[in-house]
Amino acid sequence: MLTIFDRGYSSNCQGYSRREFLRIGSLAAGLAGFSLPALLASQARANTGTSSAPKSVVLLFLQGGPTQHETWDPKPEAPVQYRTLGDTIRTAIPGVSFSQYFPRLAQATDDIAVVRKFASGNGGHTYEAVTTGGNAARASMSAVYAHLAGSTNPQNGLPTNMLVLPEAVQEGLQLGSNFETQALPTLTQSGQLGSQFEAFSPSGGSQLRQNMTLTLPRERFDDRRQMLAAFDSVRRDIDNRGVLATMDRFQQQAYDVITRGVHQVFDLSNEDPRVVARYDTSRLFRLEDATRYFDMKRASNLLGKQLLLARRLCEAGCGFVTVSDCGWDMHANNNSPRNMEGLRWLAPQVDHAVSAFIEDLKVRGLSDRILLIVTGEMGRTPQLNGGGGRDHWGNLTPLLIAGGGLRMGQVIGRSDSIGSRPTSTPYGPAHLFSTVMRFLFDVTQLRLRPEINRSVSAAIDSNPGIVELF
Repeated sequence: MLTIFDRGYSSNCQGYSRREFLRIGSLAAGLAGFSLPALLASQARANTGTSSAPKSVVLLFLQGGPTQHETWDPKPEAPVQYRTLGDTIRTAIPGVSFSQYFPRLAQATDDIAVVRKFASGNGGHTYEAVTTGGNAARASMSAVYAHLAGSTNPQNGLPTNMLVLPEAVQEGLQLGSNFETQALPTLTQSGQLGSQFEAFSPSGGSQLRQNMTLTLPRERFDDRRQMLAAFDSVRRDIDNRGVLATMDRFQQQAYDVITRGVHQVFDLSNEDPRVVARYDTSRLFRLEDATRYFDMKRASNLLGKQLLLARRLCEAGCGFVTVSDCGWDMHANNNSPRNMEGLRWLAPQVDHAVSAFIEDLKVRGLSDRILLIVTGEMGRTPQLNGGGGRDHWGNLTPLLIAGGGLRMGQVIGRSDSIGSRPTSTPYGPAHLFSTVMRFLFDVTQLRLRPEINRSVSAAIDSNPGIVELF
């Protein structure tokens, strides 16, 4: 963290505290306490040319298990015990319908691809099965990205792997705890790759924001030579073995990060208010209506602002942003509303937020650079239970993809007449994992890098991904 004071601790000859300058180094290494050698390693890794363009992935994870029937694969003609609850709506693709909750996405099908043959193979509330794609290192896609691209952006020190929770966009928000809270670490786990590749979560509240803001008067940093001289003093003091022999680049980077104020990317008040209004989903429902149910204690009405922050992070140089949206476990057993009435809150929010995100990318010329993935850890049973809900089901899982310069405007595969399973060979998490990596990296170049974890490289090489997208 960065906390810079005017005076304090033991000062050097320039009047600056040596300890505080070391904390500056911590900021430049990713706002999360990464060491200076880790920064240099990430810089070297990022300069290998493995990524031909500044690409990013946003993974919107619908925690709890979204229902395929009431999202993008409705079954209005199925027998009553399997039939989609509510009406359906025609999309811009002839013969293809979505659930009634997604009118905006139904009209945006030229910009999205829906995979109706995706099966997570998972039947419980852990996210590892989907986010790792089954790689032997047990590392999520986001952690693998940080492993391959470096933990920090070498231009500005921004962490390359971020987790955006609702708490990151509303100061003082305190959501309740349930099974989703306990499972949350598996969403971005780093597995055998190591903790240095874990996701950074900017949801630490006011103290975190304060620690990312200079408290020393700006004019104290106007003399670049004085600033770099102070860093020279730090280098001589902490390293007499040549470990940081190439520190000049770090010096320049640290100065630029501090004076430019990289923390501002996390602050939505710096965004055009008209853009914030287009994303805003807080008016769609009252938070307390949803969170009074145990299975929805971590649900929120802030998804629009979460996706807006995700866009800002990608634009600033973050390569992988995971956005958490909870409350989709709809057994309708009074832990969530009967007849899956919770869909009235969560589904229109996804429709609004995702549509705003897609349109914003188009306006800003980012559609080819940023890939959006929307899925969850599983789908729901085709047969309705006694409460009008659906239970856990791993044989068919909703998956929507947008952007990335991939082939949009299509429905990939189909499910059977009751929404039970794909009618052809299914795609699974391994295909999704490989699709993401092939979008982000030149796989041929990755094979030439001996430092890459072998389990990771094997997982990428062993699967061609979702081929219809390329």
